[in-house]
Amino acid sequence: MSRAQHSGPVTPSGTAAFPVPAQDSARTQDAPRSHDASDSQEAPRSPVAPRSPSGLPDRRITVAVYASDPVLHVGVVHQLRQRPEVELLDGARAAEARVSLVTVDSVDDETAALLRRLRHNSRTRTGLVVGTFDSGDALQRAIECGVTAVLRRAEADQDRLLRLVLAMANGEGVLPGDLLAKLLSHVGSLQRSALDPHASSLSTLTPREADMLRLVSEGLDTAEIARTTSYSERTVKNVLHEVITRLELRNRTHAVGYALRNGLI
Repeated sequence: MSRAQHSGPVTPSGTAAFPVPAQDSARTQDAPRSHDASDSQEAPRSPVAPRSPSGLPDRRITVAVYASDPVLHVGVVHQLRQRPEVELLDGARAAEARVSLVTVDSVDDETAALLRRLRHNSRTRTGLVVGTFDSGDALQRAIECGVTAVLRRAEADQDRLLRLVLAMANGEGVLPGDLLAKLLSHVGSLQRSALDPHASSLSTLTPREADMLRLVSEGLDTAEIARTTSYSERTVKNVLHEVITRLELRNRTHAVGYALRNGLI
């Protein structure tokens, strides 16, 4: 995965304030005459405040975009560059952005390192535009690295990206409902494991072990499990024995009950 790149700057637009010509210091005194519209003095004009492309005072939200590859970078930049509410920063100015958007396929070690670096920048709030989360662990990892808002890349159209940026600039958090449910479930599982003396062993239960325990819970014996999983009976016995020994349980029934209580099968 290549080093993250940044978007090109968008120059704020504005109209210059022009000086108002001074009035003549005196007028020639003439005989009284009727007022004419051409003789009335022009009221002083105030300087024109800089305006954004939308015609409102220029209070745009500064955004820096980081991406795992150029294609992802260009996609997000193209969507945001069209919005007058946003000013894109790059290079050395990226550190000054109020909002940092990190766009990746998944949260790997390189992405986590970037998120941790951004977390130490008190000027910015970090959002994640991600392809997928492999597990609740990956989602929790992102949150622990300082991510305050998440958007799936498949849903990252211009309107959703803008809503994400505006919410983050207002100090709000954004997380899709299903991801919130996954995070809460994962945190609950961790809390249960922390209260369990075998917590360190639970996280090492392999898919094969879980599958075999599930078949045991359905009433299958060793020979039936072997036929179903295409393993030898000896392998089935060894796998189940390893689970029982590692979790310090008494037998297969105890192992199944333990796995069910902890949501492992």
